[in-house]
Amino acid sequence: MPRGVAKAGYRKPRKNKLIRNDKPTIFFETKETDKEIEDRLFERFDILQSLCQQACQGDIRALIVSGPPGLGKSFTIEQELRAWDPNERNHTIIKGYVKATGLYKLLWQYKNKGQVIVFDDADSVFFDDTSLNLIKAICDTNDIRRVSYLAEGGLVDEETASRIPKQFEFNGTVIFITNYDFDMMIDRGHKLAPHLQALVSRSHYIDLTLKTARDYIIRIKQVINNGLLDNKGLNKQEQKDCIDFIENNKEKLRELSLRIALKIAAIRKSNKPNWKSIARITCCRN
Repeated sequence: MPRGVAKAGYRKPRKNKLIRNDKPTIFFETKETDKEIEDRLFERFDILQSLCQQACQGDIRALIVSGPPGLGKSFTIEQELRAWDPNERNHTIIKGYVKATGLYKLLWQYKNKGQVIVFDDADSVFFDDTSLNLIKAICDTNDIRRVSYLAEGGLVDEETASRIPKQFEFNGTVIFITNYDFDMMIDRGHKLAPHLQALVSRSHYIDLTLKTARDYIIRIKQVINNGLLDNKGLNKQEQKDCIDFIENNKEKLRELSLRIALKIAAIRKSNKPNWKSIARITCCRN
């Protein structure tokens, strides 16, 4: 093919494009029945719950959870953490931006066995070389996980006003909740692939397999039927109305998530005759 001439329908692949789970593929027919998809998702979230319990006990050192936002992965983990450590003495949940210095301090504060750090959509730690090296160190499968930060000057733990050593042994547990699809990024040769492969090799990795819009819809119905709206003041028929609205407008909704289900439930609770119109205007793309 002559240079500069593109083959019809061809698009040059973007090798380093980030692969996220937050945009499902379009609806399409698969070999799976709805029941098979439901069973698959139940199994994945049941395993996630079990892995989180093991992480709380210190039996799992590192856990990576990959899946789209708003479909229950953070809720499942937070629920287990609250049951295990209701006073939050032995765990912390970090959301947002994390610098390498802040990461090192955090690891020092939660370095003991029986302590858990959760990074919830704090994906900045994967895009900084220093942070990545610290993470790989704490996820190591060796008996001794030694963490080092040998920059000039020293870091101080603000809670105790004591100086943090430049090297220490980490015995805690880390959980990463991410929207990024590590498997796909590795398979496509993303520039972070070697680092992500190293993390997957050192950690327990679970992909919740929520990839298509059909998966999303079935997951939303699954959680509603499992009691999501029970304490929202809706009876069973009103809850079914919410499910029917989602099903009937699935291709127009602004997003497919449990958050949209809760928004629709709040509108349905009003019992206004035009609740469907209100929901369409506020929850759907017009």
